[in-house]
Amino acid sequence: MSNATTTSAPVLFLAHGSPLIAIQENDYTQFLAQFAKDLPVKPTAFVVFTAHWEVESSTRITYTDDTYHTIHDFGPWWMDEMFAVQYPAKGNKELALRIHNLFNQHDIQSELDAERGLDHGTWSLLKQFDPNASTPVVQLSVNPKLSARDQFLIGRAIRELQHEGVLIIGSGVTVHNLSLHSDVTESWALEFDDWLIDNIERKNYDALFNYAEDAPYAKLAVPTPEHFVPILIALGSGEPEREAKVIYRDYAGLLSYLCYQF
Repeated sequence: MSNATTTSAPVLFLAHGSPLIAIQENDYTQFLAQFAKDLPVKPTAFVVFTAHWEVESSTRITYTDDTYHTIHDFGPWWMDEMFAVQYPAKGNKELALRIHNLFNQHDIQSELDAERGLDHGTWSLLKQFDPNASTPVVQLSVNPKLSARDQFLIGRAIRELQHEGVLIIGSGVTVHNLSLHSDVTESWALEFDDWLIDNIERKNYDALFNYAEDAPYAKLAVPTPEHFVPILIALGSGEPEREAKVIYRDYAGLLSYLCYQF
């Protein structure tokens, strides 16, 4: 990897919400595109922890210098335009190996994966951030079985990369309960995110690590943890002395588009 840049990249948690954000133009996609334009420096690479790559044995790391294949990981009933989306970003073996070594130094199990492509948890966001796919990408899996504290430690292990211009992204959703099939953003969803924001702002890590027991309506907001853990990873990757701030907040029914910069 190159020497540290004079300006660090932010660490982000971004809601990937519906895969349609890859092809739609709305308030959220406009926010993503503008946020990317406003970055103080062009990222040297994207490192993305995606909720759509679940591996329980270890953290998997894509390992290639070649162009990724685009994984269309949604049902066949989706519109043809979504299956036509391609995101031909290249990988970065040197960065992947660096991440693997950092994990080893912190006693975190990880494996290099030379076959995996980019799933929509990654490309739906990056289509807005870097539409020409000109920036290399390293994609990482999540293990929803780990404790919230262990998720935080995964992020902390690679914290130093942001000072080399690497943009670390946790791609998930805070409130993600599609089983209720509601078009209404109910009060409990707002209350859960309010609790989350309050404890992040107060750096109340003990509460955050116990969100499943302490947060209001946690079982409704997070019926399964795979979409939530990327915010804990991103939280761990952020510098503790830096103010964490909400950069976007909106809802589509019971799907939260809360985004954070750490």
